[in-house]
Amino acid sequence: MYDLPIFPLNTVLFPGMPLKLHIFEERYKLMITRCYQAGQPFGVALIKAGQEVGGRAEPFLVGCTAIITELEPLPGGRMNIVAVGHERFEAHSFKYDQPYLVAEVETLELANTESATLNTTSRSLRPWVQRYLQTLADASETKFDIQQLPDDPLQLAYLASFLLNVPIEQKQNLLNIENADEFITNLRIIYRREVTLLDAMLAPEPAEDSGIFSAN
Repeated sequence: MYDLPIFPLNTVLFPGMPLKLHIFEERYKLMITRCYQAGQPFGVALIKAGQEVGGRAEPFLVGCTAIITELEPLPGGRMNIVAVGHERFEAHSFKYDQPYLVAEVETLELANTESATLNTTSRSLRPWVQRYLQTLADASETKFDIQQLPDDPLQLAYLASFLLNVPIEQKQNLLNIENADEFITNLRIIYRREVTLLDAMLAPEPAEDSGIFSAN
């Protein structure tokens, strides 16, 4: 268990994924400055109730630590930062003695990350991620190199979770999963559904009947 400053946001952060933030509230300017100067992470947790700006927010208990990799100072003490997700955590209690939220957390390790079936499960996910990204690329007439997808099963799964355009609660459900095989299996199910929906949405409309019979 350890104390972790918490940044409740309307986003779900996954390990290894980037996060860009513009920091302008006094409480978070203080929090980020302290974390950056001490070389310590902060926690990102999806807001369960409340608001992102100006008030108290109740976050979900499972989140992801974020390590600040870049900080750009701006006038008035504001700043732009880039952070990278590091590891999942679960909050067990909250403290309100600082201007920002602090939680007592424990690190959440995924189970079965060395499972003999993990590579097989990952190989079943990869083609669906490729189809999803290729479909989006074709629809927007942009180029995407599917060879850039990582080979490591968990890196692929976290990237796939980051790229999904689904309701944020579904991403939180993915972050909550404790078993690596279950995590990747659930991702494959979601990707199959999303690819099917995309194909249906982007399919050309059938041409009007051009048979030999006239409407007259």
